[in-house]
Amino acid sequence: MKLGIAQLNLVVGDIAGNTARLQAAAHEARGAGADLLLTPEMSICGYPAEDLVLRHDFTAACEVALHQLAAAAPPELALIVGYPERSGDELFNSAALLRGGRVETVYRKHHLPNHSVFDEQRVFDSGDMPCVFACGGLNFGLVICGDIWEAGPAQRAMEAGADWLLVPNASPFHLNKEHDRARVARARIVEAGLPIVYANMVGGQDELVFDGASFAMNADSEIVVQCPAWREDLFYLELDGATCSGPRHALPGEEAAAYDALVMAVRDYVGKNGFKGVHLGLSGGIDSALTLAIAADALGADKVHAVMMPSDYTASISVEDSRDMVKRLGVRYSEIAIKPIFDTFRAQLAPEFADSPLPNPPPVGEGANAKPTPINDTTEENLQARTRGTLLMALSNKLGTLVLTTGNKSEMATGYATLYGDMAGGFAVLKDVPKTLVYRLSNYRNSLSGVIPQRIIDRPPSAELRPDQTDQDSLPPYDVLDAILAAYVERDLSAHDIVALGYDAAIVRKVIRMVDFSEYKRRQAPPGPRITPRNFGKDRRYPITSKYRPEEVLP
Repeated sequence: MKLGIAQLNLVVGDIAGNTARLQAAAHEARGAGADLLLTPEMSICGYPAEDLVLRHDFTAACEVALHQLAAAAPPELALIVGYPERSGDELFNSAALLRGGRVETVYRKHHLPNHSVFDEQRVFDSGDMPCVFACGGLNFGLVICGDIWEAGPAQRAMEAGADWLLVPNASPFHLNKEHDRARVARARIVEAGLPIVYANMVGGQDELVFDGASFAMNADSEIVVQCPAWREDLFYLELDGATCSGPRHALPGEEAAAYDALVMAVRDYVGKNGFKGVHLGLSGGIDSALTLAIAADALGADKVHAVMMPSDYTASISVEDSRDMVKRLGVRYSEIAIKPIFDTFRAQLAPEFADSPLPNPPPVGEGANAKPTPINDTTEENLQARTRGTLLMALSNKLGTLVLTTGNKSEMATGYATLYGDMAGGFAVLKDVPKTLVYRLSNYRNSLSGVIPQRIIDRPPSAELRPDQTDQDSLPPYDVLDAILAAYVERDLSAHDIVALGYDAAIVRKVIRMVDFSEYKRRQAPPGPRITPRNFGKDRRYPITSKYRPEEVLP
């Protein structure tokens, strides 16, 4: 028999649009000779719909769409779709078998994940019954996504007579996630002895990115079918008893997967939310350069506007390299000097700052003869960043475009960013990309075509908010910083455990203090795509007000 996997890019809340796409996929699959079509988890309403599923009008609309789809789908096709099922006072994450113009049977998800980015126990009730149906001479057991991550549902499907497990999924991407999926699939095969067809969603949804990469695994725990990552399409498998054949696509390496995830995240966030395009502040540094490359690849050069906003402290090579890069990409480019605005801010604030320990000196000179004015503390540095943020947000208001912020995960972790300045915007493309990975992704992108001037990659990173500034004036070397951040933020290691890995206690203490003291900033940051096992946002939820100081145990 022929089984189809619909690896679709669905939109949360677009019930009519998703249903139309499912109907089209069903007819295409039947036209290709498929007997059964498996679609992703919650395919009618999109995933995760979060608190939308608590609305009775929302679940009622999904129920209506489910029955309309059953009536419109080819009657000979067994079609599996996901939806939020309301039954009395209970609400389930369900998958329905549509066949013969009706809803033939429904499976309710057993294991509701309540960790990491998931909080399904908050909105759903748990099912407890297996669901097995016959098609093409085989018996198929349904389980949904999280059900294969725990023991029980696969075993019950086998006991109910299943020959194969079908697993509709909305499994979000993070680096090397495909290995985790294969590991848990093998665990279920050991448990139940059933081969598995795993169908995953593709596309971006707010912070989450879904990579597709659907697969089939035989009873010997071998991946015998591998669908591509980051591609929306229908894929077909031939099943003959316990054997299976189909496409065998290679999955991308780590840098390619991360880059593709960021491109898809930007494309879908902009497209699904109806923005006309994007613009961003281009500084001549590596973070904004990588963000610009991602935006151009995601949207096309005609929908990207780069804005260079030089100050007295902007190096000439920063402007040169920015001009070079925009020519390579063909995006729109503007230069708006911030000195007049910055000087006005300082002049207006001078009376208020007169009695401060670090008085604000007046500007020196005028026009072409003006000299860089002294910077006394971070107030003046932040004023420059906030001037740029104000200009970018004004462009957004006027043009209907989205501001992409360019700060990376290392900066978000340590607070090396300015509220209402470089953090001002609608989507933080590199929010979950550590600085060391920024360099790797920049080199990867240049391996495809040289869009980032090499000098941008080679220069020491700098915020250019005061004379001769570099990031390492305030932060440890990025290879050290990122390793400590991965241990503390992503693995929850204690200060003692991190020092035991070989890192200097004083540096560990400083990094932990910076991370914990910057929580209030991160709460005000725009969303950004999650590509690591633990991001700042849906993953890591820490209190802003807290007296716990894990670094104080260190000598």
